[in-house]
Amino acid sequence: MAESKKYISQEDLSKHNKPGDLWISIQGKIYNVSDWANYHPGGELPLLNLAGQDVTDAFVAYHPGSAWQHLDQFFTGSYLEGYSVSEVSKDYRKLVNEFTKMGLFENRGLGVHFSLFLVAMLFSLSVYGVLYSDSTWVHLGSGGLMGFLWIQSGWHGHDSGHYQIISSKRLNRFAQILTGNCLAGISIAWWKRNHNAHHIACNSLEFDPDLQHMPFFAVSSKLFNSLTSYFYDRKMNFDAFTRTLVSYQHWTFYPVMCLARLNLFAQSFLLLSSKRLRVNNRVQEILGLLVFWIWYPLLVSCLPNWGERVMFVVTSFSVTGIQHVQFCLNHFSSSVYVGTPIGNDWCENQTNGSLDIECPSWMDWFHGGLQFQIEHHLFPRLPRGNLRKVAPLVKELCKKHKLPYKSVSFLKANELTIGTLRTAALQARDLASPVPKNLVWEAVHTYG
Repeated sequence: MAESKKYISQEDLSKHNKPGDLWISIQGKIYNVSDWANYHPGGELPLLNLAGQDVTDAFVAYHPGSAWQHLDQFFTGSYLEGYSVSEVSKDYRKLVNEFTKMGLFENRGLGVHFSLFLVAMLFSLSVYGVLYSDSTWVHLGSGGLMGFLWIQSGWHGHDSGHYQIISSKRLNRFAQILTGNCLAGISIAWWKRNHNAHHIACNSLEFDPDLQHMPFFAVSSKLFNSLTSYFYDRKMNFDAFTRTLVSYQHWTFYPVMCLARLNLFAQSFLLLSSKRLRVNNRVQEILGLLVFWIWYPLLVSCLPNWGERVMFVVTSFSVTGIQHVQFCLNHFSSSVYVGTPIGNDWCENQTNGSLDIECPSWMDWFHGGLQFQIEHHLFPRLPRGNLRKVAPLVKELCKKHKLPYKSVSFLKANELTIGTLRTAALQARDLASPVPKNLVWEAVHTYG
């Protein structure tokens, strides 16, 4: 006689959402991933953020077919009561299967090799310009080339955090450390931890680190309530000093982006020096950063005077600031929400929180795949060279299920971003919602 299935309710499942007690549902089967969180290749945050609910679509989005065979070891023997699949999820999963059969998740093309060659050329030209020319203009251009090098290395870091850009795992890891840690000074471990949290909790003001930029920026007046960041595990205080900075954020946005790389340097150091957070290959990551902090200051010191050294650093930072702007354009002006991300609203969350950038195919190199942000967020394992191919199918999916599909020009995306920041800035100036004053606030506003 066959055993009857054991069922648990969604209410009971939702109680298992704390460290050491993490349960999830995938296709209605309940899995206990409490111990696995410490070994999960994507880090513990995706499991922590989605625990206590059905996560089938998120699992399908992030895992290849080979991952399914490993689930049985976590199966509790129970099933989710009343489990059902929405029409949009059914169509989404069909697309994943179609793309898999077409080999789109594996077909990386020759673009990776060309872009790696481009990184090598940019590095060589920048170093050559510094060491073998006495011209100030050449040194200025070398700083710009260094900035473009960091942009290209950033695309590699972004891509390799989602999938293997090179078929060999060892070579893929070497490319990550080389282009990220060694050449750009950014820890790939920090990048993966930050970026996975962003994808899972796209545009959640409490869970998405890509929207947590106070005291400098606030994309919504909801942040004025001093929300808690569950990524940084701290309260995001909207005090008088923060209000001062946010009140002018639509003017300071681009200047701050020129120096945004400093934050990435700091975040990398904070993660790798943390005793509280688990970091795979910590020593390897630290050695990679040390390589950067040896060669870059040494190269700058080879310039003839302090004026040119400052010029080189500012130029390299400012040029790579373009990429920091690009990361903001896709999400700052999109819908935001307060609360925990919901696993079975995958398509709704990703399309509501993302914005595509219209551009011709010959400009794809400039955007690094971010121009197809909706496609990328729905199918994060898809190599960027295939995003343009699937865009028409994603548009059809959105149209059929009345999901937003927002696509605007690069210029319009900048206008929308500045408009979002300006709206929040004007709301921050509203003295009808006072916050504790400090000397900075009073000094700025004493005479209106």
